[in-house]
Amino acid sequence: MSDSRGYLLDTHIFLWSLDEIKRLTKEVTKILKDPQNRIFVSVATAWEISIKHKKGKLPLKTTLEECFRKSNFEVLEINLPHILQLENLPNYHKDPFDRMLVAQAIVEKLMIITEDEKIKKYDVSVLA
Repeated sequence: MSDSRGYLLDTHIFLWSLDEIKRLTKEVTKILKDPQNRIFVSVATAWEISIKHKKGKLPLKTTLEECFRKSNFEVLEINLPHILQLENLPNYHKDPFDRMLVAQAIVEKLMIITEDEKIKKYDVSVLA
């Protein structure tokens, strides 16, 4: 049996992994490069990037599709259990995308990789 673990990337970590790898800690870089680990990026992250890019708040060096293709991370779809989990979350965070990531991580038993202090308040595994 392998020691693999599942991780869910917050949006900023996903973007840094593509173009700003030096912003990631050594521990996070090691996790992302370890083929034993399952690394997920949520559809909520794609949605967030798309909205912010269209508003001019988040410039991309390439297309959103290319960002996901380049990453080779697994895409985590949003499903009903994730939405239902949102009802159980305290209101520590107002950002709907981050709340969805927390709900998905809880349901899927994934560790979130983030530097967002508000996410750390939830009862979810976090690696910062």
